[in-house]
Amino acid sequence: MNGSYLGPSYSEKEIMLMNKKSKAIYQHFTQTDALYAMVAEKLAAGNVVGWFQGRMEFGPRALGNRSILGDARNPEMQKKLNLKIKYREGFRPFAPSVLAEKSNEYFDLETDSPYMLLVAPVRKERHKPLPSNFNQMELMDRLYCLRSDIQSVTHLDYSARIQSVHADTNERYYKLIKKFEDLTGYALLVNTSFNVRGEPIVCTPHDAYRCFMRTEMDYLVINDFVYSKTEQDDWQNREKWKVAFKPD
Repeated sequence: MNGSYLGPSYSEKEIMLMNKKSKAIYQHFTQTDALYAMVAEKLAAGNVVGWFQGRMEFGPRALGNRSILGDARNPEMQKKLNLKIKYREGFRPFAPSVLAEKSNEYFDLETDSPYMLLVAPVRKERHKPLPSNFNQMELMDRLYCLRSDIQSVTHLDYSARIQSVHADTNERYYKLIKKFEDLTGYALLVNTSFNVRGEPIVCTPHDAYRCFMRTEMDYLVINDFVYSKTEQDDWQNREKWKVAFKPD
């Protein structure tokens, strides 16, 4: 199977109909390189981006077409994604999406993992020194100790569940990560499914915009359309959009 992108996709006309119905304010890019550059800059600045592209994934993983993305270097990103986007406990882990040919620069993995199914150690040269009393610390204190230079995808045991991204199966996602590497020197991103806890992964443009507005996500990208949260007319109308989620 050459990728799992077997679900529906949506045309520019269908996205424009959603924009009109939702009264969404957007920027439309005609040059994809400019789109990738802008999104990479937003990610590097610590923003959370909903990334909706092409055909939806089929199966148990979001693989870059219905994903929420963040900067793996950011030590606060795991907590931010859990508490402000996914509405679940702050300790829940996240997976990295890494350019396939750069995977072994970050992880002890000598094979591809395109479906985010393989777990491997983070390379030792990326580890950070731990406090001498680390093993005696409370779990949550240990969780937020800086463990590596890709903190937000490093589990407590220094492992990560890896998605290797290949240009021939997901060109747009590959090019975004490559642009992020050009900007930061890091060829990977945090990737989690585009949904809040208890709901299915978004499928349609309307699903994506609704999830974007109901969370503290900063930007949304639907194909070549980009939406900034603070530019939406009613982004502060929390009573309209906010839904209460209690942690499991």
